[in-house]
Amino acid sequence: MSEAAASGDTEAALSEAPADDPALGRPGRPFDRKAPYVMGLLGGLGLLTAFAVGQVLVTISGVIVEIVVALFIAAGLDPVVRFLERRGLRRSGAVVVVIVLVLAVIALFVFALAPVIADQVTAIGKNAPDWLHQLQNNRRIRDLDDQYHFIAKLQDFVTGGNFVGEVFGGVLGVGLAVLGALLNAFVITVMTLYFLASFETIKSALYHLAPASRRERVGKLGDRIIEGIGGYVSGAFVIALCAGVSSLILLMVIGMSKYAVALAFVVMVTDVIPMIGATIGAVIVTAICFSNSVQTAIIAAIFYIAYQQFENYVLYPRVMSRSVEIPGVLTVIAALVGASLLGVVGALLAIPTAAAILMLIREVFVRAQDER
Repeated sequence: MSEAAASGDTEAALSEAPADDPALGRPGRPFDRKAPYVMGLLGGLGLLTAFAVGQVLVTISGVIVEIVVALFIAAGLDPVVRFLERRGLRRSGAVVVVIVLVLAVIALFVFALAPVIADQVTAIGKNAPDWLHQLQNNRRIRDLDDQYHFIAKLQDFVTGGNFVGEVFGGVLGVGLAVLGALLNAFVITVMTLYFLASFETIKSALYHLAPASRRERVGKLGDRIIEGIGGYVSGAFVIALCAGVSSLILLMVIGMSKYAVALAFVVMVTDVIPMIGATIGAVIVTAICFSNSVQTAIIAAIFYIAYQQFENYVLYPRVMSRSVEIPGVLTVIAALVGASLLGVVGALLAIPTAAAILMLIREVFVRAQDER
């Protein structure tokens, strides 16, 4: 077709097209969507949209972390709900029982254990200067202090009145820090209870996002992942509870009952952190045991070394073997990556997340490769 004929056809089509207002003239050619200006404009708008979405995600990152933590805790409590269901309770009744138990544990901690822990932490703070002074009686430490004067500087920092101010930003900073921690704990508790009550509904809604032809397999894989997460959370709680109870018994026996509850709680909390949590708790307790005597500290150190071997090679494998199937090297890598991204929370969530990713690779990617 010649260029003149094509031009004639175009003019004929334009002349036949109805015009809303002939006085405005004929409409021009359709706008070229592949024009450089249009492509640049759309690309710029896309970049601005992506930047805006990124800014929103950064702004609500704290809320997202709270939601993820609440989901993990709900997944950890879900096995208890299903256990009660197998004993004859309906889902709603089992959820109510678990919620009541959780609230009872929180109330017990707030009204019974929290004041004891606060008093013992205050006592530790008051005795810290004396412990620093006792360190100077050690010949090796005294020689180092004569050279670097670190004990005097540390003692002035603790007793000079600016310790709390420099750490938390003054009295107002302390109040805001405590209020923020309580608010976050309250929000996570409320969301956990809500997620636990509507856990099956949430799972069903998420599974329905998959195509109908793959929905059954997605549901089975999702249930396997949730079971693993629940098993890991429950297992981590059991292991931490064992560490806390054993520490409480040890401290009572060796004459550290004045700080037993607070230090046992510290060990229980730190033991939840993968890889380094147990070591951190053991170092804190052993260091404070020096205030009683060197023999007490040696007993504590020997106990924690032996207990960590028992926990790492006997207790942990037996508790986690049915929930998390992940090689040891991947456990270390996952914990390091999670800690670098989200700190302690990331380290806690990294291992079950890595186990879920590994399971998906094994069940989806590797199986597809084997069928080729």
